[in-house]
Amino acid sequence: MAVQAQALRKGFDVTPVLKEAGIAAFLTAALTIGLVGFETADFGSGLTYTTRFGAVAWAIVIVSLGRAALALIRAGQALSALVGSLVAASAWTLVLLTIEPDSPLVWLRPFSHPIVNWTVVIAALIVALRAVVALRRHKTAVTMSERDQAMDRVGAGIQQVARWVGPLLAVFALALPFLPFFDNQRMIGVATVILIYVMLGWGLNIVVGLAGLLDLGYVAFYAVGAYSYGLLAQYLGFSFWICLPFAGLMAATFGVLLGFPVLRLRGDYLAIVTLGFGEIIRIVLLNWWWFTGGPNGIQSIPRPSFFGLPFTASPPEGTESFNTFFGLEFSSIHRIIFLYYLILVLALITNAFTLRVRRLPLGRAWEALREDEIACRALGINPTNTKLTAFALGAMFGGFAGSFFAARNGFVSPEGFTFIISATILLIVVLGGMGSQLGVVLASVVFVSMTEFLRGFEQYRMLFFGAGLIAIMIWRPQGLLAHREPTIRLHSRADARALK
Repeated sequence: MAVQAQALRKGFDVTPVLKEAGIAAFLTAALTIGLVGFETADFGSGLTYTTRFGAVAWAIVIVSLGRAALALIRAGQALSALVGSLVAASAWTLVLLTIEPDSPLVWLRPFSHPIVNWTVVIAALIVALRAVVALRRHKTAVTMSERDQAMDRVGAGIQQVARWVGPLLAVFALALPFLPFFDNQRMIGVATVILIYVMLGWGLNIVVGLAGLLDLGYVAFYAVGAYSYGLLAQYLGFSFWICLPFAGLMAATFGVLLGFPVLRLRGDYLAIVTLGFGEIIRIVLLNWWWFTGGPNGIQSIPRPSFFGLPFTASPPEGTESFNTFFGLEFSSIHRIIFLYYLILVLALITNAFTLRVRRLPLGRAWEALREDEIACRALGINPTNTKLTAFALGAMFGGFAGSFFAARNGFVSPEGFTFIISATILLIVVLGGMGSQLGVVLASVVFVSMTEFLRGFEQYRMLFFGAGLIAIMIWRPQGLLAHREPTIRLHSRADARALK
């Protein structure tokens, strides 16, 4: 009460800060009491549980203090938040460095795992950095709009540089398997996965970034492409090169089927319907067991060959393999490099197609639909055809990527096409910047690399991803490289400046 009275005398009401901290503490307790407070364990005699109420208490304290600090920053008391967060970070660092796990004072450590403890310290430092930014903004009177304009100028500059960076990245990708620090199967496999997500991101970018249609069921087209190749190869014996266009055609057909029911829907309603469509496809694949294999999936899917030359050490009699035809010693890395170049070519075709279509009337119609559907109708553009083409073309590239996924793994099952895949692809598009081709590449590299190289911290990967997303939402909600450059101008930049 004394603190509150003192704050009131200074003209600052501490009640809203305490209210926010209290609500945050209550929500943290409600969410963590079941998820963190109880941990199941198998002691050999049966499954039992242990309690971790100390971790719950620390979580409540940390979240409420962090929320109070952010509330102080918004209320203009950034200096108090800065001092408090620096003191908290210093205290936790001192505890982590001086108190051993077997010390009687080990209860002062917030959590048992060191990764989580140091994450708390980093979070306190981020709050301190946020307070410093707020103080500097107050001194320089920089508004949020000015900051967004500055970031938009950065995005525009990057888009201009992308004209030169894009070809350089393509050359780098072509030489990647032969670079000295990249000559192992694991690294090439990671690069292949990155390119799969790049291709999926570019396909979804047509629907979300260009046409402005929120699609949460994009994984359905990915699954249709994968199962199209698997089923055609299993029942009809078709090769990968024959199945590839069929997979894209089937996915595009399903894209049109999805587009018809959602022609009048927008925003959240559109997202809910597309989410349901993705789950319908997965459930059909799961329950149509006599045709799709059900939960067992489709196994022994044939791998693609190099124009009829298989990658095998013992080819069928009367035929040649890849290594014998070129006089090479057999190595399993040949097939891995071939698959890498195959998805690279498919991704580059996707990029070239998207960049070309953006400059055509169809691409400009997508952007008009994204900006304002009513104005789009007033201009004489048919929103029905525009939406259907966006869904169909985006789905087609998802089908191509799914066909490659099935060929690379040699196995598909419904468990590989869950909602989390759709969320990941949408995350890549939004994180990179909706409508930005280069942003999708950057976000795919960051996301897949973090997923791969944080495998040792599997329990905490989502913690890192969540913290990163929160940081993006705070400082750059439009995406890393978001910048909407008009595909056509009535005047050049110089003429526009002269008219002003």
